[in-house]
Amino acid sequence: MAKEIERKFLLVNDDWRDEVDSSCHYAQGYLSNSDKVSIRIRTAGEKAYLNFKSATLGITRTEYDYEVPLADADDMLASFCDGPLIEKVRYFVTRGDHTWEIDVFEGDNAGLVVAEIELQAEEEAFARPDWIGAEVSDDSRYYNVCLVTHPYCEWTD
Repeated sequence: MAKEIERKFLLVNDDWRDEVDSSCHYAQGYLSNSDKVSIRIRTAGEKAYLNFKSATLGITRTEYDYEVPLADADDMLASFCDGPLIEKVRYFVTRGDHTWEIDVFEGDNAGLVVAEIELQAEEEAFARPDWIGAEVSDDSRYYNVCLVTHPYCEWTD
């Protein structure tokens, strides 16, 4: 079974920008969302993926990713997904043995910036850069699936 162990954090400043190794534009939409699973289609630069992710709260979730043709993904995003789409630029920053993924959201979620780190185990140690702030791994508002129906531009707190 495919497991993703991912922790999410807010950022305290933009110092991470000086460490960026690469970046990629993402667009994703949801084909289905239930209390068990979200099914999304995602483009990442010139690649595309069909993704199934368990709808559980926390840092460990079941996830399956399958590459699909980019043209098919573009068509699914346009035809099958209710808006708004999640659009963001993902920046990659290597620190030690880990890669931080910093998502800078666009559209209705502009202004939101979240850093993620994937781990091999829930208790795995990792270097915490100075630009990392509060952890939001257990706050469902920061899940992409929630940002579709409750975008950042509508948050009041």
